[in-house]
Amino acid sequence: MIWNAIRETSRQLSRNPMRSALTMLGILIGVAAVIAMIALGRGAAARVGKDLSGLGQNLLFVVPGTPAHGPSATAPPFDDSDARAIQREVAGVAGVAPSVGRPTVAVYGGATWRTTVTGSTAAFLSVMAWRVANGRVFTEAELRTGAPVCLLGATAHRELFGTLDPIGATIRIGNVSMRVVGVLAAKGTSTFGQDQDDFILVPLATHQRRISGTHEVDLLFISARDGADTTQIRTELDALMRKRRHLHPGEAANFTVRDMKEISSMIGSITGVLTQLLAAIAAVSLLVGGIGIMNIMLVAVSERTREIGIRLAVGARGRDVLAQFLIEAVVLSAVGGVIGIGLGLGGSYLITRKLGVPLELDLLLVALPFGFSALVGVIFGFAPARKAARLNPIDALRHE
Repeated sequence: MIWNAIRETSRQLSRNPMRSALTMLGILIGVAAVIAMIALGRGAAARVGKDLSGLGQNLLFVVPGTPAHGPSATAPPFDDSDARAIQREVAGVAGVAPSVGRPTVAVYGGATWRTTVTGSTAAFLSVMAWRVANGRVFTEAELRTGAPVCLLGATAHRELFGTLDPIGATIRIGNVSMRVVGVLAAKGTSTFGQDQDDFILVPLATHQRRISGTHEVDLLFISARDGADTTQIRTELDALMRKRRHLHPGEAANFTVRDMKEISSMIGSITGVLTQLLAAIAAVSLLVGGIGIMNIMLVAVSERTREIGIRLAVGARGRDVLAQFLIEAVVLSAVGGVIGIGLGLGGSYLITRKLGVPLELDLLLVALPFGFSALVGVIFGFAPARKAARLNPIDALRHE
């Protein structure tokens, strides 16, 4: 009976191909939109996770001020002794990189580029997961004496030198001449739109003596050892910094400790909620498509009333008629769902490629919208099918 019902459904749908196509359109658009929105949300979450992991493994950082007020003039800055104390007294710390940055203008030949000059120690590259693509890192002597040497970020290298090899060249940073000893590997633009490669790295002592003229430090980047409990490290960091900054018990902290895992988890939660919200908004199209199916099926019942009367008169049961119209509704929604899956996958590929986020797909992402589209066919096709099954054969045969 089911196979016969499916064949009859195919004949009925082929009689009005335009109407059938328009009926499926709502389901098609809904399924495609749901798949595209979920894929986009997952891709964005994966991109954020990749960017955050690119900042360094098990990364924590300490900044002056509090989240409520930001860096405040009343919050004392850090200095390199804070970094040494953390390395010495906090268990589970793999490296500490004090960092200070200033906007500057770099000049080489006729090329000028406005960028940021960052001063830090040898630990900066390992803590922040930077790799030297060309040249070498700073030597211990250069770090200790504050030698006028620098490493170029990929963007600074491109803007100042183009395709030329900068190793050994001398550039001017502000009023200071610096010799280029290396170029850092590119990391690209972060999820938040920041160019991670647009900076020049110099030894911390060089920055303090020749650029900033102070021993103050803006940030303390800290990497935890593999397997270390970052929550415990945060607790110890908080206690140590309160002690060094002479804060009494109960007194508000004038610094903030942040854990990259915490930030990653928070952003993951936000992107997850946004993905669900986008999918829910897109799913409204499925409901609209379901209403369209119900309307068309009601029209079909009205048009085929005499046919239904003949079937009932020759022995068909009400449940047979119910099944026939339900199958038609499900086929309409299922075919629309299959086409929508194809459009959704194609659209997801194009959108994620355009935005530069990875395409995250799995079987569940395809199965859920398709199953929901078939369910929409059952739900919205039931009322017309029930109406057809309850027709009185005599009244149906008299219908004009």
